[in-house]
Amino acid sequence: MKKNTLPLFSFIIGLVLVAYAIFMDGGNLQMFWSIPSILITLCGSLAALFICYPFRYIKTIPAVLKKLFVESSHSKGDLVVLFTDLARKARKEGLLSLEDDIALIDDHFLQKGLQMVVDGVEPETIDEIMKLEIDAVEERHKHGENLFRTWGNLAPAFGMVGTLIGLIIMLSNLEDIAAIGAGMATALITTFYGTLLANLVFIPIANNLRTQTDEELFAMEMIIDGVLALQSGVNPRIVEEKLMAYLSPKERQKRIELAEKAEMVIENE
Repeated sequence: MKKNTLPLFSFIIGLVLVAYAIFMDGGNLQMFWSIPSILITLCGSLAALFICYPFRYIKTIPAVLKKLFVESSHSKGDLVVLFTDLARKARKEGLLSLEDDIALIDDHFLQKGLQMVVDGVEPETIDEIMKLEIDAVEERHKHGENLFRTWGNLAPAFGMVGTLIGLIIMLSNLEDIAAIGAGMATALITTFYGTLLANLVFIPIANNLRTQTDEELFAMEMIIDGVLALQSGVNPRIVEEKLMAYLSPKERQKRIELAEKAEMVIENE
């Protein structure tokens, strides 16, 4: 799997832009640093998260965050090539000849589907088993997505809690100018923290996880169609055309160009 540093880079850029805006308005970062506000917003929302979800979900946060920095292992273009090659081999040598190729594939879902084809499992059963696995993957991935989306909803709410605390402190000490300043700072900074955490961290992470899940499920649907096409023994060209439908117009054009170059090389030889 390839590493994806874009989320981290984008987060840093977001912080830099916020800091730049602060300096442009004549402020400084020390004005926006408040331990009480951090405790209220971050720790408070985390405590609420423990109430919302069982601990077995909370402890998966580090593993879920790792997914942000890894690109999907499913390349739809590569899948088209793979299934086309397997279809040609199966047509010439039979489905049992695919046994050796299965060992070279590192994708468990694809391995499972091909193994069922080699074992002679009925198409309806293959389709049912693989779709059940898709449902299970989607359900597992939902937990991480929902967890961060909930955290994104809680952070601004606890920012508002900090705002109320600051206002109470301020209003209860109207005769003390220093207390008014401290209370107002706590009130505004906690709202700032809550909004920043929700919109730069938690909600973007949830959306990223949703996008990754959609892409993975789409690739898995493609694999099912490829496996069933192999099992039915259709012409390799038909397998290729069927799976090409899953590619974007740009990916499809790239695939066509690569195929044309390969044909030219063969002709020249």
